[in-house]
Amino acid sequence: MFRALRFASGALMLAIAVGGCTPASDTQESAPVKVITETLEAGPLSISSELSGRIAPPRMAQVNARVAGVVLRSVFEQGSEVQQGDVLFHIDPAPLQADLDSALAGLKKAQAGAMRTHRQEQRYRQLISGDAISAQEYDNARAATRQAEADVAANRAVAERARLNLSYATVTAPISGRIGRALVTEGTLVGQNESTPMALIQQLDPVHVDLTQSTRELNELRRTFRSGQLQQLATDQAKATLLQDDGSAYPLPGKLLFSDITVDPGTGQILLRSEFPNPDLDLLPGSFVRVRLEHAIDQQGISVPQRSILRNSAGLAQVLLVDDELRVSLKTVQLGPVINNRWVVTDGLKSGDRIVVEGIQHARPGEIVALDNSPLPLDQAIGQSAGH
Repeated sequence: MFRALRFASGALMLAIAVGGCTPASDTQESAPVKVITETLEAGPLSISSELSGRIAPPRMAQVNARVAGVVLRSVFEQGSEVQQGDVLFHIDPAPLQADLDSALAGLKKAQAGAMRTHRQEQRYRQLISGDAISAQEYDNARAATRQAEADVAANRAVAERARLNLSYATVTAPISGRIGRALVTEGTLVGQNESTPMALIQQLDPVHVDLTQSTRELNELRRTFRSGQLQQLATDQAKATLLQDDGSAYPLPGKLLFSDITVDPGTGQILLRSEFPNPDLDLLPGSFVRVRLEHAIDQQGISVPQRSILRNSAGLAQVLLVDDELRVSLKTVQLGPVINNRWVVTDGLKSGDRIVVEGIQHARPGEIVALDNSPLPLDQAIGQSAGH
């Protein structure tokens, strides 16, 4: 009997303990989760695409030896800025000077022959008037004069060519820009039966960035332009932002120069050329970069904060909507590019929708939530909430 009494007493105490805990648990579960929301508003949005490409100089000239000879010396500082016409190399001019002297001697000889035939023609003209010579002899004299004049012209051209070759012994910069390393040294025989590269000059301010875009993306853009969903920007109005290796934006804005009209048959892509200022020479030719190109405006665009996007197991983008009864629902959306840390939503949301931007990890579809009526601005309230 004592054992039965002790069992009944223990059961009563357990029942009291359970009964005492139940109201607190029910109260805790029924408390709505506090969230911060944002009501979406449609407005003009710039639509951009991130395209990959490489930096290229707008002008590039390879300095070549235009005559055969031995390099005597280079007179430029490697890696420096040079101006068009600056002297870069000296090639031994002695053989070229000898060619010029020979050509000038040949010219003088031809001029002497032309003077002799011209005077003979003049004498024959006087004789033919008195029938002292035949017409054939006079015609021969006139032909000799014309031939001598042609010889003078030919020898003058040879002399000019020799003078031009002599000037090529002094190698100058064909364009202004930054010159690289010297590709030849003193004592090198250059221009012997072939053109010898001696240096490379590139203009680096501004620079071009050649981008590639698939024809599929281009056709999609054209369809949206024709449907009126997007307003196309003119080429000179399209803004370009260069993204550096660390993902940061290059501080100087660029512009779109043109879009090619030929599709690469191997890749199915077209070329777009943009231009960026490069006063500090931070952008080097050959570098692989990405460019954000703003080429259209959506007059009724909608964007959401990046932190408001969820991903399901299939990788689809979703957001939490809050209706007028403060009940949460899950909505699948289509995303476009990111602009100023906000996703552009191309489908799934409309103006006036209210989405959860803070407290997403606690809110559940189908549940009723409480709105955080913090007097702080939205960004500060979210920042404080994240800090806690």
